[in-house]
Amino acid sequence: MIIVLRPDATKEQIEHIVKKVESLGLKTMVSQGVERTIIGVIGKEDILQVQPLEIYPGVEKVMPVLAPYKLVSREFKPTDTIIEVKGVSIGSEKIVVMAGPCSIERYDLLLETARKVKSAGASILRGGAFKPRTSPYSFQGLGEEGLKYLKDVAEKVGMVTVTEIMDPRDLPLVERYADIIQIGARNMQNFNLLKEVGLSRKPVLLKRGMMSTIKELLMSAEYILSNGNFNVILCERGIRTFEESTRFTLDVSAVPVIKQLSHLPVIVDPSHAAGKWGLVPPLAQAAVAAGCDGLIVEVHPNPEEALSDGIQQLLPERFSEMMESLRKIAQAVGRKI
Repeated sequence: MIIVLRPDATKEQIEHIVKKVESLGLKTMVSQGVERTIIGVIGKEDILQVQPLEIYPGVEKVMPVLAPYKLVSREFKPTDTIIEVKGVSIGSEKIVVMAGPCSIERYDLLLETARKVKSAGASILRGGAFKPRTSPYSFQGLGEEGLKYLKDVAEKVGMVTVTEIMDPRDLPLVERYADIIQIGARNMQNFNLLKEVGLSRKPVLLKRGMMSTIKELLMSAEYILSNGNFNVILCERGIRTFEESTRFTLDVSAVPVIKQLSHLPVIVDPSHAAGKWGLVPPLAQAAVAAGCDGLIVEVHPNPEEALSDGIQQLLPERFSEMMESLRKIAQAVGRKI
């Protein structure tokens, strides 16, 4: 349920409504927009059927939320959410590009990559310190050492950082070093992990599971928002179909669909969807044309020697060429990179 407040509702009136609703055993989430303040109510809403909320001072109207994902839905927040991270706005007119190696391998390699992707227009440095791998014998990441490299390089170059977390026990460690916490596709429905990052105030990049529907993605995001963290970025990264030409099938339609259903920003990962570096630029172009708010792209100065996913990582010069093509498409759809 949503309680829409009048434009002139006072702070005292808002606090009074919240106190009354929570006294009934319900949970409230206050969303303050430019023109309106909205209070989302979570719990057994039938309790409110005998409570005339409309009579409370400051209340304009009370509306039910029909979608199962309450806080994530546009019914709860009609305007787009813009997430600010150290001067970088995700969800605004400018399409944000996250780029870097799949895995953090060496300090000098990460520094070289960061400098090149930033010069090409990327503002967020990606790199995995903990790697979920299909084989237990594959490179699993450098752990805390990799996180230290990521933080130090980002500060030196002047970029925001994003890296993946796999275990709730690692949250304090990752929070110490990273600006944005990534939940990978394999952990999209790791509900204990979602609850933990929901208690964090770090922005969360939530990737769609390879076998998950859009509704399931939004319900996973609801776990995070319901614990108080509204700084969630959704990511389409490809789903499994019967097609074998690509690693996964990039669901480009997910971008406009999610934007109709939710106020959260949506980015696209063409690298994991393609599985081949030559397909990354056209998929990125399609994502920008479809209205995405950002891209996350894997870039490596020497993919032949990469410790993970070398086949899908772009050389820095190819990344730069791709960025030039994306600027033209962004301009055509009223955005910029």
